[in-house]
Amino acid sequence: MQYLEVKKGRVEIIPMIDIMLFLLIFFIMITIHMIPDQGLPANMPGSSTAQTLPKPKVVVNLYPDGHIEVEGKTMTLSALSDYLHNHQPSETQVTIAADKTADIQALVKVMDACRSAGVTAIGLAAKAGGVGGA
Repeated sequence: MQYLEVKKGRVEIIPMIDIMLFLLIFFIMITIHMIPDQGLPANMPGSSTAQTLPKPKVVVNLYPDGHIEVEGKTMTLSALSDYLHNHQPSETQVTIAADKTADIQALVKVMDACRSAGVTAIGLAAKAGGVGGA
């Protein structure tokens, strides 16, 4: 009588790691597509790491109703873009001082207007004193 030798099964760890990484990447990709890509109204918080920066050349004030103001003059986005385009945009430093209740989409539009004028140095003003500081 002949006995067959039975081999014990092995659990391969490398294919399991491959499958787990694939699942992780899959869930990350799904989660990224779930994040809305449009601006939402939100309270912009203060920053606990705010620091004093050199005086910017242009300060753009953004108000809750969406209008913008530069050097005391109310401007449209196209007027802002033209204004910045005439002030050596590659050397111009722009700081956007948005109101705490300003719409984020309006903030993005102001940033787009600055970029379309050729400005590359754009900063956001924040109040010192922590998150939600007054």
